[in-house]
Amino acid sequence: MKHNFSHIFQNNLPISPWHELHLKRLPGINPLDRKDWILVDNAFDKQMAYADYLLRNNLNSVLLIDICAEDSARELLSHVLKALMGLDGYLVNSSTVQRPDSVIVKIDWDQALKTARSLVQQDLCIMLPSGDEYVLVGAAMCFPASWTLSEKFMRPMTSIHEPVEEYSADLAKRIDRIFKLMRPEQDMWRANWLVYDDPDLHQPRKRHEIRPRNVSKQQWVRVERQSLCKLPNTQAIIFGIHTSVIPFFELTDIQKMTLKAVT
Repeated sequence: MKHNFSHIFQNNLPISPWHELHLKRLPGINPLDRKDWILVDNAFDKQMAYADYLLRNNLNSVLLIDICAEDSARELLSHVLKALMGLDGYLVNSSTVQRPDSVIVKIDWDQALKTARSLVQQDLCIMLPSGDEYVLVGAAMCFPASWTLSEKFMRPMTSIHEPVEEYSADLAKRIDRIFKLMRPEQDMWRANWLVYDDPDLHQPRKRHEIRPRNVSKQQWVRVERQSLCKLPNTQAIIFGIHTSVIPFFELTDIQKMTLKAVT
């Protein structure tokens, strides 16, 4: 699919998860104030245009939701709308929302997850408990970092993270315990990072497909700021992923030095 969205990046990285102690020590989970849940940064306009394009032209690949998640999606949308009412650049009324890029989005409660993703810069995943684990029952995932939504959909956390070397059985138990103990009044966040030779935000890959990396090409640092929120009514956990991409040469001196030490 041809498009003109291959070079979208931020001017700076506000976090450096490869060397900030509170982020690099797994699972690296920190408290999050709800007022900081939704971020708007200098790549907002271009990232949202790309997300709109994908939701319009590639919907079945970037958005999947099971019927069991529909109530959670509507509850999520209500929380997103409430958050946007206090966020600069948004104009929220009963039927539409005007985004900071002046695009007007119709509020569609029958397509609540799609509407929510059309309003914010972050991807959104819905997880519900099933047995002893949380299962991915819905997601609007426009900017996957080397994974494919269809392969993760309706699978539990341990299965979703199976190919990830750092996601040990012990870590899985710790994260599952965190999920079970989460309270709706206390959001959390963590971050991860990858180095790519391609800045494209939309990079789905199959389970055993190896991500190519040519070190002779320009390198890009990709950071995901991941938020975790528990909805009070449906008890769903909302996993938000705000993606930042920046060329290596735009990093600060300390970011360059510490990144080189771990790559």
